[in-house]
Amino acid sequence: MKAPPVSITVKDLTLRFPVYGVDAKSLKKHLARVAIGGRLSKSHHGSAEVTAISGLSMTLKAGDRLGLIGHNGSGKTTLLRALSGAYEPDEGQIEVKGRIAPLLDLSLGIDPSATGLENIRLRGRIAGLTTREIDAKMDEIGRFTGLGPFLAMPLKTYSAGMAARLAFAVATAVDADVLLMDEWIAVGDADFQKIAHQRLLSLVERAGILVLASHDMDLIRLYCNKVMRMEGGVASPVTSIKDLDQLLAQA
Repeated sequence: MKAPPVSITVKDLTLRFPVYGVDAKSLKKHLARVAIGGRLSKSHHGSAEVTAISGLSMTLKAGDRLGLIGHNGSGKTTLLRALSGAYEPDEGQIEVKGRIAPLLDLSLGIDPSATGLENIRLRGRIAGLTTREIDAKMDEIGRFTGLGPFLAMPLKTYSAGMAARLAFAVATAVDADVLLMDEWIAVGDADFQKIAHQRLLSLVERAGILVLASHDMDLIRLYCNKVMRMEGGVASPVTSIKDLDQLLAQA
C-alpha cells in the first residue's frame, strides 16, 4: 500500500500558557520592555497568561524546507514543540502526516550514570526507534561519535563535547518524513562540526519536510527554500526564501 503524502497543515493555531506567582503588571512591563514573548492577558480564572502563538495557519508539503526566524521568545520553539505533539492547541488544529523526528533537545533521555552504549539505546527508544532498528544502527552510531572505548564508560566521565557528540549521533540516526530542528547544530570541535554538517545535510535530503528555527541566516539560506517570521507569537505568511532579506528588514 502506498504511503500517504507527507504534509503539515496548521489552521488558526493558538497556544496559551498560564503564569503563576508573578504580578501581572510587572510581567506586562517586562514583556513590553523586551518587545517579545507573546501577548499578556488574563485567563477566565483571573490569573495572568501569555499567548505564545496566536492564530497561526500554514500548509507544508513534501519538498518544503521552512526556516523560522524571529527574536528569542517569538514563538519559534513553541511552534516546533506543538508540531511534535508536545503541546495541545488551545484553539485551532494541527495535522501532521508522516513520521516525525523532533531534534529539539539533545539532552533528552540522556542518563549520566549509564554508559555511552546504554545511552544510545535509551535515546534511540525515545526517538521512536525499535530495538531491532537500534541494533542495526548501533555500530554506525558508535563509529560516528568517534568515542571508541569511551562508549563503555558512564556518561558522567565524558566532557561536555563528548556527551554532545554522542547525543547528536543518536538524534540524527533517525530517518523521518518530517524533521523538526531547533538551533543546536554547532556541537563538538571544528573537525566534528564538519562531519556533523554533512550528516545533517544527508538527513535533511532524506526527509520529506524540514522545519528549522535559527538565528543564523546563512544556515537558513543553506537548508531552507521557504521562510516564516515570528514576532510575539504572530507569524507572517510562509514565503519564498528569496524574500528573506525583506522579512529581516521588517524586524
